[in-house]
Amino acid sequence: MKKKVDKLLREAVKTIEEASSSRELDEIRVRYLGKKGAITDLLKSLGTLPAGERPAAGQTVNLARRNVEEALVKKKGEISAAEGDRRLQEQRTDISLPGVSFEQGSRHPVNLVMEEILGIFRGMGFSVRTGPEIESDYYNFEALNIPRNHPARDMQDTFYIDDDTVLRTHTSPVQIRTMETEKPPLRIISPGKVYRVDYDVTHSPMFHQVEGFLVDERVTFGDLKGVLIEFVHQFFGQGTPVRFRPSFFPFTEPSAEVDIGCVICGGNGCRVCSDTGWLEILGSGMIHPEVFRYVGYDRERFSGFAFGMGVERVTMLRYEIDDIRLFFENDLRFLRQF
Repeated sequence: MKKKVDKLLREAVKTIEEASSSRELDEIRVRYLGKKGAITDLLKSLGTLPAGERPAAGQTVNLARRNVEEALVKKKGEISAAEGDRRLQEQRTDISLPGVSFEQGSRHPVNLVMEEILGIFRGMGFSVRTGPEIESDYYNFEALNIPRNHPARDMQDTFYIDDDTVLRTHTSPVQIRTMETEKPPLRIISPGKVYRVDYDVTHSPMFHQVEGFLVDERVTFGDLKGVLIEFVHQFFGQGTPVRFRPSFFPFTEPSAEVDIGCVICGGNGCRVCSDTGWLEILGSGMIHPEVFRYVGYDRERFSGFAFGMGVERVTMLRYEIDDIRLFFENDLRFLRQF
């Protein structure tokens, strides 16, 4: 029995040392130590030996089994290390190759300009207020001195939800809501989405507007001009020409449109400014006394001014964009430019 076991052990150890893969090593383990393996069969055959020979034979077979197990463990470690090194060589990264770039998102141009506008007015002491986009007829029209059947309502191209509820056509309702709950002095800027029934290269049914107003004692049109000229110079650059043209808005009196020298042609005349050298950017005026009456302000004591601008309008001028619809089509080729 001892000679048979020694021969089998030498054969098993040699076979293990010659193995070159984990799969081959597993097959060797099954061949010698599995349920039908050679060493397992020897253990099963011990019962056929005379009783006096069984202890020594059992000890010899179990020692051989342990030696085979140890040889398997040792060889498995060597093969695992070799296979790991081979994988590292096969999967080695060439750090001299250029890196893989990932596209990054960016802020939408309208958001960029909106934040810049708000930043300029915050620097002049204005605070931000917002209001609902679904608005009552009272706040959107009546309290702004635009009663029912007033012809100025035709200027608004309004989306009506019902007879008394609209999608707001401007952010001016925030002016009323703020003055109802806060007392002068007030210096407020109100950004937000507004809606009008209009759609072409320069108009969108949804767009963004910034409304600003200031109320205090002895506020004059000169204060209005000073604030807006400072805004134009900060936004479009020092030296940008500014002019005020008489206009009409039901909630301001007197009212004025504000134009700047064309930023495209430098005031020489081009298609964008219709060869006038001027571009309209916003409307403004002194708050109408009737608006103060609606919010309960003393019209003899307080005065104020208000202004409003379309954010897409000034964004188009800032980036020389000729179609407002590009802002809302989500074309990545367009948006990547910003």
